[in-house]
Amino acid sequence: MDWLDFDTGNCSVQRTLDVIGDRWSALVLREIFNGVRRFDQIKEHTGISDSVLSDRLRKLQANGVVAAREYQDPGARKRKEYRLTEAGLDLQPVMISMLRWGDKYRADPTGPSLLATHRDCGAPVHAAIICDDGHPVAQRDVRAQPGPGARRRERET
Repeated sequence: MDWLDFDTGNCSVQRTLDVIGDRWSALVLREIFNGVRRFDQIKEHTGISDSVLSDRLRKLQANGVVAAREYQDPGARKRKEYRLTEAGLDLQPVMISMLRWGDKYRADPTGPSLLATHRDCGAPVHAAIICDDGHPVAQRDVRAQPGPGARRRERET
C-alpha cells in the first residue's frame, strides 16, 4: 500500500485540526479543562483579545466541543460560562499528550508549570495507546492502513 495513492481530503486528523488546530483554540480548551470557564477569566488568563476569544468559543460551540451555560452573579447581567461536552472531554488524552510532550521537550528549567495527576492517588497521568482489544501498543507498533472512508487519489497522466 502506498499512502500517496490516497486522498487526504476527508482525513480525520485534518478535520480535527479544522476545529482545534490553532493556538488560541488549544489554549481556550486548556483553560476550560483546568476549570476556567468564564469569558473574562479566559481572556485575562490567556491574554487573548475579545474578538478572537468570541470567535474561538463560537467555533468550539458550533462543532460540539463546548456548551454555553448562563449564569448570573448578584446584581449583574446574565453571562455565559463554557463547559466541555462529551466530544470536548474526549480531547483530554490529546491535551494530556501535548502537556507531557511539552514537559519532556519544552519545560521551564525549573520544571513543568502544571501537573496533571490522578485525583484518587496523586500519581501523574499520561495518555496511552491501547488497541480495541485492550492491549498496550508501542508507538512503533502502530500501522496506518486505509479505512472504509479512504478514497484513491485521481492521478493525472
